[in-house]
Amino acid sequence: GIYIDDHKLPASTTQAELLALIEKKNADPKIHGILVQLPLPKHIESRVVLEAVSPNKDADGFHPYNFGRLVEGSPVFEACTPKGVIKMIESIGVGIEGKRAVVLGRSNIVGKPLALMLLQRNATVTICHSKTKDLAAVCREAELLLVAIGKAKFVTADMVREGAVVIDVGTNRWTDGKLCGDVDFESVSQKAGWISPVPGGVGPMTIAMLLENTVESAKRQAGMK
Repeated sequence: GIYIDDHKLPASTTQAELLALIEKKNADPKIHGILVQLPLPKHIESRVVLEAVSPNKDADGFHPYNFGRLVEGSPVFEACTPKGVIKMIESIGVGIEGKRAVVLGRSNIVGKPLALMLLQRNATVTICHSKTKDLAAVCREAELLLVAIGKAKFVTADMVREGAVVIDVGTNRWTDGKLCGDVDFESVSQKAGWISPVPGGVGPMTIAMLLENTVESAKRQAGMK
């Protein structure tokens, strides 16, 4: 099993206090992975905190060093959610190489690293965002449509190519209070060749990749890899 050292800090925690705790965990040989739960309170700079985590214990894959290594194709750790998306696509037997992939969203946590991972696997990748013109037409070109924009049920069936693989990374609350994704599952599922649900889709894969990264870190620190 994996030992969990869980720190639930009050909202009044200062940035200096948080950084001191991270430094302590960086130096602790019993700790193999460090995860900082986002978002942080407004008085704490997320960038500074994430950069304080040792790249060798960056189980979430958010450190700029690991992101830079991802750009050059040799990451120490890949970001958990994009890594989970890739594993999900591979698990259903859909090849990525040569596919036209459209990524909706350009966040540093999902959109950008996911686009890089797809590119490294020889997909032809387009990243869409709030300024993309004729978004629906671009989406309809996608054999792989990957959505991470944080807008409930934004993607509808008319935006999806027949038979496309649709991966919904979004988690939102609909007007009835129930969880839903960025994709209108009811309509899109009638047109897509495969679609991930929300909840129960990408979320569990993210957790699995976090565990995988932590195990890999433990192996490296033990000299096993």
